[in-house]
Amino acid sequence: MAEAIDIRKRLAHEAGSDGATDSTLNSQINTSIALSPTMSDPPASKEVLEGDPELPSNFKKDWLNIVLLVVLYLLQGVPVGLAFGSIPFLLKAKLSYAQIGVFSLASYPYSLKLLWSPLVDSLYSRSFGRRKTWIVPIQLVLGTLFWWLSRSVEDYLENPAQSMLLLTATFFTLVLLSATQDIAVDGWALTLLSKENMSYASTCQTIGLNTGYFLSFTVFLAFNSAEFSNKYLRTVPSDVGVLPISQYLAFWGVMYYLVTLWLLLFKTEGSATDNDMGISDTYRTIWNICRLPHMATFIIVMLTCKVGFIANEAVTGLKLLEKGVGKEDLALAVLVDFPFQIIFGYYAAQWSRGKNPMRPWLYAFYGRLLSSAIGMLVVYYCPAAPIPSSYFALMIASTVAGSFMSNVQFVSISVFMTNVADPTIGGTYMTLMNTISNFGGTWPKYFILEAVDYFTESVCSVPDVMGEPIACLSDNGKQLCTELQGRCQMVQDGYYFVSAACVVLGAILFLGYIQPRVQQLVRIPVAEWHLKTSAIDSHKKD
Repeated sequence: MAEAIDIRKRLAHEAGSDGATDSTLNSQINTSIALSPTMSDPPASKEVLEGDPELPSNFKKDWLNIVLLVVLYLLQGVPVGLAFGSIPFLLKAKLSYAQIGVFSLASYPYSLKLLWSPLVDSLYSRSFGRRKTWIVPIQLVLGTLFWWLSRSVEDYLENPAQSMLLLTATFFTLVLLSATQDIAVDGWALTLLSKENMSYASTCQTIGLNTGYFLSFTVFLAFNSAEFSNKYLRTVPSDVGVLPISQYLAFWGVMYYLVTLWLLLFKTEGSATDNDMGISDTYRTIWNICRLPHMATFIIVMLTCKVGFIANEAVTGLKLLEKGVGKEDLALAVLVDFPFQIIFGYYAAQWSRGKNPMRPWLYAFYGRLLSSAIGMLVVYYCPAAPIPSSYFALMIASTVAGSFMSNVQFVSISVFMTNVADPTIGGTYMTLMNTISNFGGTWPKYFILEAVDYFTESVCSVPDVMGEPIACLSDNGKQLCTELQGRCQMVQDGYYFVSAACVVLGAILFLGYIQPRVQQLVRIPVAEWHLKTSAIDSHKKD
């Protein structure tokens, strides 16, 4: 259900100064911890991974910078959790799937960061600091937007159909700014931490983004829910939750200002280096990677491989909400799933070692298709409220199974990309490959949500004054039906048609194209994935 986040910035450090940092959102933020054992970690990192109760001395000397990175990543996770999780759930009660599909466009910037990451790496003020040049103004704008939105968001959510474009544009801007800050913070982590503590950078991003995401999704939805608040937090029932969204946004607006003030007053940045590629060199390198003969196959596979299960991931949670499952129950299911993601991610990393790291990815593809089919059954047999504990356990089991397969695929493809990426331009190479992979799970969402509405037929039991049937897809149609003392009747639910079509299409693509092409890709020698060193050097001399 939840979206996730890819963390691979150590490769940029290992590649030297290639002018691009890897900072791409993925679908499972927690599995970055599991990836650590597959890399060559310094001794300090191994002590932590093996559970040494004493923090190594080289960790202690960087602990303030580690705290700073966690805080900066946490602030990035807040708008991501809102845009990817909470807001669609809040909108579902009053909007159709097609209208929510429009809002899903707000999540696109995190899958397109490659387009402007060379600008963030190359344009800066030397006197102010290479990374602070971007982080400070971005956080000031984010704080202002959060504070402004807190004053009017309740009205927008009361009548979301009338303010859909404004809501989408606002959260698109929030996610765009957060994605841009992620590029700068990833780059800062490479110099903010000492060499022996570099492995902690991915842990900082995992903890920070994970915390911000779940605060804005799981925790916020629970405390914003009147049912959860009345059951666990109140003695006198109320119609609203204990945490209105306006107060939540205002709080984070203030936090953005306070952290920015701390950066301005107390944090200095080391001098910038001159050995990075320029903007044109970085874009030229990206283009040269795309021109590799087998790269076209990789791109097509990554852009089509998630079609089979995108309906399950984008719609199933919303459909359960429509069926009567509480927002707090769905949020709790995601929270319960979190520790399983870490455990499964670790074992997925072990399975992905060896000459063919994509073998687990291929096996998990079958599992994700099966999980998508099971998701339709979970929705179909959803009982009327209150949800019994047996069904809730089934819903959690389905969520955990889907996360397991997703984690296996994520870790497996990450290991593959790490193995084939050209180490001389590791940051640029990994950013490109991760962007392509993540975009494969982003671009279909809008079309899937539109298709669900297109194939859905729900009408009011009472016709309008002209005798015409009243569609019950939008909030206006449902309200009109209620005013006429009718009730909405589902004639055809497009969710099942679209989900089944996705599973069938995904199976056909997998057996007919994806599986044989992946098997071809893993047989290509690693050297053929690399750009010629002479070509890279000539670009640097231009």
